[in-house]
Parts: sequence; structure tokens; C-alpha cells
Amino acid sequence: MGEEILDQPAPKISILQRREIQSPLLACVLDGFIEELGYEKALQIASAAIQKDAALAGKMMAEKYGGNSTKELIRMVKEVWADSGALELTVLEETGQTLSFDVTHCQYAELYERLGIKEFGFCLSCNRDAALINGFNSSMHLLRTHTIMQGANSCDFRIVID
Repeated sequence: MGEEILDQPAPKISILQRREIQSPLLACVLDGFIEELGYEKALQIASAAIQKDAALAGKMMAEKYGGNSTKELIRMVKEVWADSGALELTVLEETGQTLSFDVTHCQYAELYERLGIKEFGFCLSCNRDAALINGFNSSMHLLRTHTIMQGANSCDFRIVID
């Protein structure tokens, strides 16, 4: 009987569900680091680790999607980041050199608010975006001036290729 359970594929969970599972523990760890190191140093260390993980995830996504152009990136954004309605976005421009879109609704921000850890939301989620995009394609760079997580009405994703 135990072997039958092991033979079953793991259920697919969305990135939003993954964040919901991971975030309470990460917030607890961050609180501990903040007590020992101070707020700025703790978030600096967490950000660096999260960005390193995100860059690796970006590289793996490019492999999974069979390329690393803006075409594959927007497909990944829609299929992974926005899975199950986690994000509502409007694509403004998609060329071989640029990808611009606005996020107008973000369930990630709502999740951190609901969990009572909104102050860590940017570090745990938004902080990943630039590193993931650069890992996806090292010539891609995210230019972003505001996020819903930080109180704006939208997130402006402007991705350019050198």
C-alpha cells in the first residue's frame, strides 16, 4: 500500500499556493533574524538568498519553455505567475526587444495582507521578479517604478533587452 502512494505524482500547486505554504515559516525566520541582526540587515540577507533562488528558477523556466525570448517570458508570466487568477495583467507592448505589461490585481499582495505579514511581501515575492527575469535571459532587465505590494494601484513591468 505504501508503495502505491509513492508512485502517485505530486499534486500541481500554483505559485500562489506555494507562497501561502512557505510564507508563514519564512516570516517567522525573518522575525528571528530581525531580532538578532536588525531589520535592514535581516532583509538584505533574505533578499540576496531569495534573488539567488529566483535567478535559478528563471533559468529553469527558460529551459522548460524552450527559449528565453519575450515570447516565452510572457507565456511563463501568464501560465505560472498568473496561474489561477493570481494576477490580472494587461500587455502593453511585446517586441523582440521589450515586454511591457501592467499588473492591475495581485492576489499575492492580498495573501500577505491576509496572513498579517504584508511588510515582508515585497521581499518574499516582488523581490524575486528582476532576478528571475535576468535568470530567464541574462540580457533582460526589469525596470519597475511601483508595485501593488507597496501600495500603488498597479505594478509596472517594463522589461528591456540589452
